[in-house]
Amino acid sequence: EAGRVQAWVVGPGLGDGTEAVEAVSDVLAAEVPVLVDADGLRLLDADVVRARTAPTVLTPHAGEAAALLGVAREEVEAGRLAAVRELARRFGATVLLKGSTTLIATDTPHTPVRANPTGTSWLATAGSGDVLSGLTGSLLAAGLAPLDAASAGAYLHGLAARRAADGSPLAAMDVVEAIPGAWRDVRA
Repeated sequence: EAGRVQAWVVGPGLGDGTEAVEAVSDVLAAEVPVLVDADGLRLLDADVVRARTAPTVLTPHAGEAAALLGVAREEVEAGRLAAVRELARRFGATVLLKGSTTLIATDTPHTPVRANPTGTSWLATAGSGDVLSGLTGSLLAAGLAPLDAASAGAYLHGLAARRAADGSPLAAMDVVEAIPGAWRDVRA
């Protein structure tokens, strides 16, 4: 019904009502890559995600990861590497664990976890994760493999935040506006 779709991003601003549950269910039933973030993460069923044949990317922060794993946030923060690996294994997905050092893991055995070096504390602002989701979702839609889309999305997101930071707190739109310049920097 939506026309030609190459990938879905679901979760930011979704809420948790009946319509939200249906939206997550519909998107996960699609045979295109899906990125699940924010509210969508609370509505996930690990069995449904594992059964998908199209790629799935999950982008939790530590609190969301703790809820998905059924542990305390402090446990995730103390063992971020173990947490991102366990989430990837449990959900059969690529997982981008947001934080001071963003980690990206896949459920493929023996694939190293990637760490993003471009993050900044300025990204801990409302809406910044939504920007990351949209950027990574667009890379999935462009055909990048989930691990590469998540890694490149986190890298560009961090570069954009560094470009936009001028010593004052960032707004999500500051990051958005800096993405083209970050992309030019990478291409150069």
